[in-house]
Amino acid sequence: MATELIHIGFGNMLAVNRVIAIISPHSAPTKRMIQEGKKNGRLIDMTNGRRTKAVLVLDSDHLVLAALAAETIASRILQGRGPGLKGPPSEEDIER
Repeated sequence: MATELIHIGFGNMLAVNRVIAIISPHSAPTKRMIQEGKKNGRLIDMTNGRRTKAVLVLDSDHLVLAALAAETIASRILQGRGPGLKGPPSEEDIER
């Protein structure tokens, strides 16, 4: 299976198959997750000094800070999967 990359702003690319969730950075639990990630060395800042608009949770327990909105990143992920798909890949899509 080939690694599918998406552009998440400022020349930064991210492997789509590693993303578990895309969340807003404004809630208290998310802010705690970010602080914990900084402390444990599992935080990847891809904002290039801009304001964080989305936090991506990866399957490796890393957190990625992005300057693009969660909706923008989600739409880029869905666009990369073709016009017929509207959500996560189905079992049939995974087997291809």
